[in-house]
Amino acid sequence: MKSQHVVVVGGGVIGSAIAYFLRAADQGVGVTVIERDPSYARASSALSAASIRQQFSTPLSVQMSLYGIEFLRSIGERLAVDGVAPSIDLHEGGYLFLATPPGLQTLRENHALQTSLGADIRFLDKPSLKATFPWLHTDDLAAGAYGASGEGWFDGYGLVQAFRKKAQSLGARYVAADVTGIVRDGDRVQAVLTHDGQRFDCDMMVNAAGAWSRKIAEMLGIDLPVYARRRSIFNFKSPARLARCPLVIDPGGVYWRPEGETYICGVSPGADRDFDDLPLSEVDHELFDDVIWPALAARVPEFEALRVQTSWSGYYEYNVLDQNAIIGRHPAVSNCVFANGFSGHGLQQGPATGRGVSELILHGRYTTLDLSALSFDRVLANEPIVEKNVV
Repeated sequence: MKSQHVVVVGGGVIGSAIAYFLRAADQGVGVTVIERDPSYARASSALSAASIRQQFSTPLSVQMSLYGIEFLRSIGERLAVDGVAPSIDLHEGGYLFLATPPGLQTLRENHALQTSLGADIRFLDKPSLKATFPWLHTDDLAAGAYGASGEGWFDGYGLVQAFRKKAQSLGARYVAADVTGIVRDGDRVQAVLTHDGQRFDCDMMVNAAGAWSRKIAEMLGIDLPVYARRRSIFNFKSPARLARCPLVIDPGGVYWRPEGETYICGVSPGADRDFDDLPLSEVDHELFDDVIWPALAARVPEFEALRVQTSWSGYYEYNVLDQNAIIGRHPAVSNCVFANGFSGHGLQQGPATGRGVSELILHGRYTTLDLSALSFDRVLANEPIVEKNVV
């Protein structure tokens, strides 16, 4: 059943993609997006490493990112406003997942799945790995998987702005306000309330509040297993000039990629230091000194001489169940769709999510890519999706 008016809580990449797809599909549907911070100063979309890959171990994640790269490649045509095409500086430099002997079988299995779905991933044995990337230290490695095309990085803030401006040009209304309450009658949301006394009546509500989505769910009386987990990113300069450098994932989880004449890097902290709601004003420099730098220097000897230029922190909207998105309705609320818990994959899965949620709202079902495996049902049944390539 079509909704006459949809209120989307959260105007980052997920909320803005949903607004765009809704208005592009049906101009008769009213869309209001409530975003607490229109500057996006604390938004995960603007503070992430902004990358896209198909190297996942679950078919749906691969398929979502295959659509994602298709969308990003055609963003100038899709999201142009008044003839002006946005630019997100898409660079298809590829991902390179490295594996030691214990991880070789998993790498092979993942590669077989990815290529069967159409991803352009090359399996590189140890000699090929060294020949292709001669600057790598490979003594402890067994193989690597390299995205020859369709993987890379881009301007995340630019993507958010492109979705937002296009959605606005199609008639979506954006409101700068903080949601402080939700009016609910039985299993239906009636209205969304904001800090400045405004009330937004709705036929359908979408929770796309990113790292703050748990608080929105609590207003509905729903336990959403999504928490704000801080991730620190470091920009460093090195005399190393690595020809043909992709985004590299070391077996221990440390990643790095080029950023102009410098590099950016990071790693997910261990459970002993990965706490909820840590302040974004702080950066985990000890993590760089204790974990990241030693791994960089061991993998690329020239990185022994490096200097951190800048650093910052952003939030993962971290799904503690399985680090995969939760998309769809909760059985207790019939007219609320959740799109949360992307755990670092929101930018690349934003186009597929926006399209899918719009289909769910407008048609009551998915009409293109079936996202039902990501529904709330698995959360309630405590049946996590096992993703082997969590970064």
